[in-house]
Amino acid sequence: MATEILVPVLGESITEATLGEWLKQPGEAVAADEPVASLETDKVSVEVPAPAAGVMGQHAVQPGDTVNVGAMIGTIEAGDGAAAAPKAEAAPAAAPTPAPAPAPAEAAQQAPAPAEHVDAAALSPSVRRAILEHGVDPATIKGSGKDGRITKEDVVAAASAKSSAPAAAPAPAAAPAAAAAPAAGDNRREERVRMTRLRQTIAKRLKDAQDTAALLTTFNDVDMTAVIEARAKYKDLFEKKHGVRLGFMGFFVKAATMALRDIPAVNASIEGDEIVYRDYADISVAVSAPQGLVVPVIRNAESLSVAGIEKTIGDFGKRAKDGTLKMDEMKGGTFTISNGGVFGSLMSTPIINPPQSAVLGLHRIEDRPVVRDGQVVVRPMMYLALSYDHRLIDGREAVTFLVALKNAIEDPTRLLIDL
Repeated sequence: MATEILVPVLGESITEATLGEWLKQPGEAVAADEPVASLETDKVSVEVPAPAAGVMGQHAVQPGDTVNVGAMIGTIEAGDGAAAAPKAEAAPAAAPTPAPAPAPAEAAQQAPAPAEHVDAAALSPSVRRAILEHGVDPATIKGSGKDGRITKEDVVAAASAKSSAPAAAPAPAAAPAAAAAPAAGDNRREERVRMTRLRQTIAKRLKDAQDTAALLTTFNDVDMTAVIEARAKYKDLFEKKHGVRLGFMGFFVKAATMALRDIPAVNASIEGDEIVYRDYADISVAVSAPQGLVVPVIRNAESLSVAGIEKTIGDFGKRAKDGTLKMDEMKGGTFTISNGGVFGSLMSTPIINPPQSAVLGLHRIEDRPVVRDGQVVVRPMMYLALSYDHRLIDGREAVTFLVALKNAIEDPTRLLIDL
């Protein structure tokens, strides 16, 4: 008897999702509670566990389809999956009369055995897109994802290895009947990939922010010398005591909470014709996940030490890779910190995430000449960008916020004595 696979409850106010990919194909053995599919919601990907052990039955929906909570998306059949595997290996009914063996010259020209087939439907849209961009054969890639699935990182690594490999030795002579090379424009290709639900939500929210808020960005720069020195001096002791690496985000989150306390409008939001001020700071921070960046929230960050902040971010990062972040952990932030510097960004104008009224953009650190005490010296500098809703936050408040943040980072002692 078949057991139905149903869409689980996805969280408060979430009634539907998009099927991202099937993790199990028909005929494969499935253990109870083993993930068989992934669903994409507005905020995060969720894995669907098998309701029982058995054999994966037919897929009722395909990747990209929208499904409602409680809907049946597939079945688990009774069995152990052993019978489905050898189908293709069954002996033919009758063996045809063998053809004469080819001449040695003909045998040399025969094509090599085809590589192992990779089901394109089993690849996520981002992986298929990466394969096309890098021109990599998926059959040559060893997947590092769950159950050996190919990830985008696997494609990038394979492309890098391919580009660094030495070129093959040229053939002694060109084939006399070689086909003419295609014209330059004959191999142009396009692929249409449906936007994920997460990407659709991001696009809608960012456009709504532009349509609703009066966006403005103010810039400043910060000398990272003191923080870099403190990190280099204490990183080993810090990791030994707290079990997590000391990064720059701990300093910036702590400094931001102090600046938000001094400039409460940056931590406020507009609801109707009212302004909501808060005496707490729930800081949204971006962390990497297999499906892209997710933005969990550090609750009550103002009450945490730098060590507590780093532990929380480290835990978010680990669970983002494992796909175990919860919906509630990515809702309700009051202020966002976006670190484009890890990708090499020099400067940007980030867009706020409504109903928040401001977002802080961090960028790459690079040595630049600056003047100190009348002398030109080289210092590790970073540009800061604060985008904010000008309906609520005045320019004076935005500049004051950035200056307070800059002062705390350039003199980390302020973080200890609350200045």
